[in-house]
Amino acid sequence: MSKTKSLKIGTRGSPLALAQAHEVRDLLKSAHPALAEDGAIEIVIIQTTGDMVLDRPLSELGGKGLFTKEIDEAQLDRRVDIAVHSMKDVPTWLPDGLVLTAVLPREDVRDVFISGKAASLADLPAGSLVGTASLRRQAQILARFPRLKVDVFRGNVQTRLRKLEEGRADATLLALAGLNRLGMAEVATAIIPTDQILPAVAQGAVGVTCRAEDADTRALLAPLHDAPSYQRVICERALLAELDGSCRTPIGGLAEIDGDQMALRGLIARPDGSEILETTRRGRLSDAEAMGTDAGRELKQRAGPGFFSV
Repeated sequence: MSKTKSLKIGTRGSPLALAQAHEVRDLLKSAHPALAEDGAIEIVIIQTTGDMVLDRPLSELGGKGLFTKEIDEAQLDRRVDIAVHSMKDVPTWLPDGLVLTAVLPREDVRDVFISGKAASLADLPAGSLVGTASLRRQAQILARFPRLKVDVFRGNVQTRLRKLEEGRADATLLALAGLNRLGMAEVATAIIPTDQILPAVAQGAVGVTCRAEDADTRALLAPLHDAPSYQRVICERALLAELDGSCRTPIGGLAEIDGDQMALRGLIARPDGSEILETTRRGRLSDAEAMGTDAGRELKQRAGPGFFSV
């Protein structure tokens, strides 16, 4: 990297996205003293389709890519050098010319329950409204608690919490990872175990992409990369890829490492929660991607055509 050129980080402008971009900036400064100089790193805020259109469910807007497309284009156009993403927002296949270069150590993967009216989902009275933008959460909530109602609840963390305070819903679910990164974990009423609500694929993971041809920048990012977190993400994303998953399909996945072994749980559901299909895999870390693919193939075969149409 030229001494006169700053490293430009592309990111969304939400408080959580900026917190993640600042984390990457600080890690780069720690790893490379030259980048600690004033002006060596610039954070560039890029507005995405998902940020601009807030009055419709993500499933109606085209699914994944809504929070990455414009940032990808900025990278390919050389307006930014790297991009910082919540990995659960990243499409299964990156655009040609971009590569996932680093995955930071993964945060807590669990969802949290937030409400001023009940201690948990189980304690909500019949007919209570749970606000969420996630079909994955919606399906699992309705499968376990069919007496509850679920409606679209979009916006960044702060927006959703404000809507909850305004009484637009009785409760909501958010990712604990995001609250931790914002220093807001105390707003959680209860943490939901993963055997009750399976997380989204790659939830809690932050990834950094750059241009495939940019060897210098890829070298700068190498110290930030956490191999175990990457292996878990790759396993889960292979499950998603086999299912052709997007925000239009309720899919959950969680890979966990135990020594030299990896355990994977995968789930697909009908959006109304009327049916959930689950599977598990266990194998060597070196087989992470193959395990995800195999689990996705099984679920796809069991589901058959039209599974997500309800």
